[in-house]
Formats: sequence, C-alpha cells, structure tokens
Amino acid sequence: MTFEIRVICTPDDADCVSSALAAVFETGAARRYPTRDGKRLRLYVTADHRNSGTHPNHLESE
Repeated sequence: MTFEIRVICTPDDADCVSSALAAVFETGAARRYPTRDGKRLRLYVTADHRNSGTHPNHLESE
C-alpha cells in the first residue's frame, strides 16, 4: 500500500528527515515546497511499507 507523508521542517533538517524516512519506508524523492512564511519547508514523500525481505529488522504484524 502506497501512501504520502507530509512533514514541515526547517530547511536545515530536510535532508535528515528525508534520510530517516527512507531508512524506515521504501520512499521516492522528497518534493520540497516552502511554507507560506518562507521559513520552513513542506516535504512530501511517497512511501510504501518495507517487507521483511527488504528490511530484515522489520517485523510484519498481522
């Protein structure tokens, strides 16, 4: 199941946030847009759950 994650963060944190999400989910490239005040970024990331075959530390819950 594919879903989208939106995160609002400072520009300095954007790469760290993108990397953290990529470590947990299968992600595409983050799309970056400035917030209305221009001080932060909105990150939109298309993601999917990792299965146990692609991430051995992930435990499937059923």
